[in-house]
Amino acid sequence: MHVFVTGSTGFVGSAVVRELLANGHQVLGLTRSAEGAATLATAGAEAIHGSLIDFDSLRRGAAAADGIIHTAFNHDFSRFAQNAEEDRHAIEVLGGVLEGSERPLLITSGVAFLRNGRTATEEDRPPAPSGDYPRASEAAAQALATRGERATAVRLPPSVHGEGDHGFVPILIRLACEKGVSAYVGDGLNRWPAVHRFDAARVFRLALERGAIDGPYHAIAEEGVPFKAIAEVIGRRLGLPVIAKSRDEAAEHFGWFALFAGADLPTSSARTRAILDWMPTGADLLTDIAQPGYYAHP
Repeated sequence: MHVFVTGSTGFVGSAVVRELLANGHQVLGLTRSAEGAATLATAGAEAIHGSLIDFDSLRRGAAAADGIIHTAFNHDFSRFAQNAEEDRHAIEVLGGVLEGSERPLLITSGVAFLRNGRTATEEDRPPAPSGDYPRASEAAAQALATRGERATAVRLPPSVHGEGDHGFVPILIRLACEKGVSAYVGDGLNRWPAVHRFDAARVFRLALERGAIDGPYHAIAEEGVPFKAIAEVIGRRLGLPVIAKSRDEAAEHFGWFALFAGADLPTSSARTRAILDWMPTGADLLTDIAQPGYYAHP
């Protein structure tokens, strides 16, 4: 297949590009820079210059493809609502190009707000977009599916880990360095699901090859890693004390991140594993975040 990938030079997107190319697919990657285009060319992919707000580039990429994997999202949480709206519009534009065809579209979503304290499954649905949670990726994909398009989501855990990670674990490492302690909330037994980025990339590829039907899919290798265990690895690697924070103290210590630090988010991928015959093989979260690369530039 000739696959159009947004976010093609990002942490997850670049792994998706690598996975697709290694399995005989051709890739057209969306990139905003000459450096990104050079990276794609080195990998063996084509590049198209543009962005999520450049609808012409999205339409050209989608028109040239047999299928689309949409991994791009601006993770600047200071403008989260605006980023969510841009993401929704981008999905609508991509879907508009695919309308009337059976070409698949995979969008990227998350499991963080499916359930709290109970193991979430693929059958659970995210909350409707609102002022509290404006991200509308799945709602936009569902609207496309309702009108007959092959559109669905690959849901990612709070920690997609591996070399080059700039997500939630690096945020915790930076906080520990700034505060002088590695902290957890309450008893620290709240759980984070996790996956290595190369395992996640394989879910995208397998789901695309399946035609983006029977989703959503969960790229979840570990159903739930205790948050205290994550804090302990970070404290050990940085030589810092590991301490508990009450719910009230957590708001001051973690700031906007307190919601995630205290969330209990166990998530199953049993259905995804069965449908796609997917078995994760990458390092587990605690092993991976003990690697020196995570602490080179805290």
